[in-house]
Amino acid sequence: MREFVDSNWWALSVGAIAQLVLFTRWFYRRIRNEEVNRAFVKDMALHHLPHIYELLLKLAEKQGIELPVPPQIQWIDLNGHQK
Repeated sequence: MREFVDSNWWALSVGAIAQLVLFTRWFYRRIRNEEVNRAFVKDMALHHLPHIYELLLKLAEKQGIELPVPPQIQWIDLNGHQK
């Protein structure tokens, strides 16, 4: 009986460690993907959107369409603070 109990604890501990490792890997990838997405959106907003707005304004001016001034980029923090 004692040998059976010891082998079950060994199997349970190996399974728990494997699950912990897999969870840690998943969690790290999720955090890393979030950082990459944030950097991509920030890069698009700071470097590409101003050029796109500029070209759209030139096209509209060429066709005689008056457009309002492009909006400024506002960063919204999830904690409620705006930059």
